Amino acid sequence: MKRERVTVWRRQLASLGACSLLVAIAAGCTGSSASKEPNSVEGDAFSPFESPVTMGIAYSYSDISLPEGEFTDDHFLTRYLEKKTGINIKYEWEASGEEQYNSKLDLAIRSNDLPDVFIANREQFRVLVQRDMIVDLKPYYEQYTSDLVKSIYDATEGKALKEASVEGKLFGMPNVAIEADSPTYVWVRQDWLDKLKLPAPRSLDDLERISKAFIEEDPDGNGKPDTIGIPVNNTLIYGEKTGVHGLNSVFSAYHAFPKSWIRDEQGHIVYGSIRPEAKAALERIAKWYREGVIDNEFVLRKDIVDIVELNRIGIVFAPWWATYWPLSSAVAKDTKAEWRVFAAPVDSNGVFMTNSSPTTDRYLVVRKGYAHPEAALKMLNVLTRLERNQEPNKAEAQKLRATAVQLGVQLRNYYPFDLLLDYPDAIEKRYDLLIQAKNGDIDSETLDPETRSIYEDMLLENKAPLKNMEAWSTSQAYLLGGAVSKQHKVVKTSLFYGVTPTMEKKWTALQKLEHETYLKIITGELPIEAFDAFVSNWRNQGGSLITSEVAGLVDGNE
Repeated sequence: MKRERVTVWRRQLASLGACSLLVAIAAGCTGSSASKEPNSVEGDAFSPFESPVTMGIAYSYSDISLPEGEFTDDHFLTRYLEKKTGINIKYEWEASGEEQYNSKLDLAIRSNDLPDVFIANREQFRVLVQRDMIVDLKPYYEQYTSDLVKSIYDATEGKALKEASVEGKLFGMPNVAIEADSPTYVWVRQDWLDKLKLPAPRSLDDLERISKAFIEEDPDGNGKPDTIGIPVNNTLIYGEKTGVHGLNSVFSAYHAFPKSWIRDEQGHIVYGSIRPEAKAALERIAKWYREGVIDNEFVLRKDIVDIVELNRIGIVFAPWWATYWPLSSAVAKDTKAEWRVFAAPVDSNGVFMTNSSPTTDRYLVVRKGYAHPEAALKMLNVLTRLERNQEPNKAEAQKLRATAVQLGVQLRNYYPFDLLLDYPDAIEKRYDLLIQAKNGDIDSETLDPETRSIYEDMLLENKAPLKNMEAWSTSQAYLLGGAVSKQHKVVKTSLFYGVTPTMEKKWTALQKLEHETYLKIITGELPIEAFDAFVSNWRNQGGSLITSEVAGLVDGNE
């Protein structure tokens, strides 16, 4: 994989003077890091408290179903966690989804009424450190962090912990993003391509032709003109976090990187959303909207999942893991559906361009005054071990997963907090091992526990195709998504993910201006020429000053 110069975000705290928070500007490629096997017995990292400890948590939930008689803070998984850690989980408050969670947490920070342990995003983390509201976890790290968690952090070459540290203090346990999660690929119904005798997509023109053919030529054979264009999320473009139905890869094909701070041809720091390349991409997308290539009702559509599940679409923009969601529900309803993934659309030179996400974007933190900061680390150890399929009691772990499957929900949706920890190059490494085991080049018994579990899902899917949707989702994600993740690509990484002083006052309004302008141009409410006025307004309303501030931070730390 070719990588352009990579720098990770830097943050500045005005109250700390010249001292900056969460800085890691580094150059070069992020290569594969060998992971070390965690010890099976690690003393304080996994030993439960002798006397029960209560931990108040802010809980963000989505898509959960509970067995009869169980509650959000007293169910099959919380009881497992309490047994393993000696920690009694108490939800101080609950929130439905990320937006509500952040709103409630912002209020809790302002009122200084914090839960004992909670997840904070980057901006919340900055404020918490600035106001001296959270615990320095460095004194607890070596003694209470498991070898598995340490090895994952080590695999980031120091980036993850550095981004959670200020003046030598570790104020949170950061998540670690999987590098393969960043690119947005195109997933296409291969059975429809075969029926209409269409080649696999490569370019933007290919996608346009395929989408029109799917709409006009009745690929599902039901005799109804009910196929819809490519679904689009109202977000339009994902910034730091990737997602489904975003238009990132369309912009990338034009070498446009909205929401990213990049360098122009002269080496100056610029904001990708106001670049001429973004204008060219918007013009193409507006054409697609007019012609129905993309779903021309996406603005009003309340739930894209409905049209996906009803198999009314044949193209989806999504990461490598799309077979977990949303494609699993579609295939469950139509087992004839054959989805394939492609590193497309490519640019005019035939190269797949993509943006990348930061190494870290959220943190597990502990409020000052909580008597047992080490409890947060113990809980993280147990959850990470479970998530990475390294729970020593295999039967117990399988029972948990079976319960979640029976309820139709991923097990991690029941976690008291969601702080994903995995090796940055995990997907590519597991793909290589799976292919070697499949071809008989290595003994499957030598696979690490997580890869072994995936391999068993592959065997199950081969033996009984589409009889177990969890096995189908996992095997297809790693075989198809893993393969495309290893293909050549050029990755563009934002040089800055922080907040400058002017951003604190102006950024919300500028982001609203950007989204409204993009949306109106795409839907035809504004002509493409309105982009130039948008750029001028963006600069005059604080964008130029913000650009200078970002440039000063980036250039001053290289």
